[in-house]
Amino acid sequence: MLTNMHSGLHPWSLPIALTLVLIVVALVYLRGWYQLRNALPHLVSVWRLAAFMSGVLSLWVAIASPLAPLDHQMLTVHMVQHLLLMTIAAPLILLGSPVIALLQSLPQGLRRSVVALLLRWPTVHGVGRIITQPALCWLASTVTVIGWHVPALFALGLQSEGWHEVEHATFVAAGLLFWWPVVRPYPSLASWPRWSVPLYLFLATLPCDVLSAFLVFCGRVVYPHYLSAHWLFDISPLGDQESAGALMWVWVTFAYLVPAAVVTIQMLSPRRRLSEVKVG
Repeated sequence: MLTNMHSGLHPWSLPIALTLVLIVVALVYLRGWYQLRNALPHLVSVWRLAAFMSGVLSLWVAIASPLAPLDHQMLTVHMVQHLLLMTIAAPLILLGSPVIALLQSLPQGLRRSVVALLLRWPTVHGVGRIITQPALCWLASTVTVIGWHVPALFALGLQSEGWHEVEHATFVAAGLLFWWPVVRPYPSLASWPRWSVPLYLFLATLPCDVLSAFLVFCGRVVYPHYLSAHWLFDISPLGDQESAGALMWVWVTFAYLVPAAVVTIQMLSPRRRLSEVKVG
């Protein structure tokens, strides 16, 4: 039940610049998707459009909606933000095959120049292969999640608006990197076997489990900021922390292991195994 809404709560105001940027990105993607749809109807389907738009909307909800200021009052809301950015917005954006659609939206002359430059520049391919290696993607995700929950860095993000924006940006970037080996957005070439994806996702749950278990069972408030924060619900700071840890524990388990199960089922499906035999 809602308690007193103190005057010290951070008021919400629409971040116009950020909202306009996300709207422009969505419109540019829509233009490219529409052009591809007319030329190659089966290349980028309607569900990919829906996925990308849902990802952009999730991004806005996490960092620009009325939910955003509440992260200074409740750790649980702060955790919701992180989960939205890394486990919802990031994979949905990648499922939309954003690279090909955004490139398609460019003027034809500029698009040809960009594509030609990328094809002629071996460094781009080398860097792309390196940063999308599963080990590096896993490491980037783990360092981001654990690092920003270190009390000193966590406090820095709450005290400084600039560092708070850096925190959000790193969560989005780490989320995109993390899900790249899983989603494999078109166009991309994978040098790793598909059977490694379930193992990759399972290993990714481990550091999150350790962090969430610590928040739930440590028995003390880890982030002093929330001791003096204005309470929104009948919940103590320690109860808020335990709720945040439990949310992370349950959500990450489903967000990572459900895709792992789907990939495993796909690999073991009779149709896929038959096609592999025929190719062999």
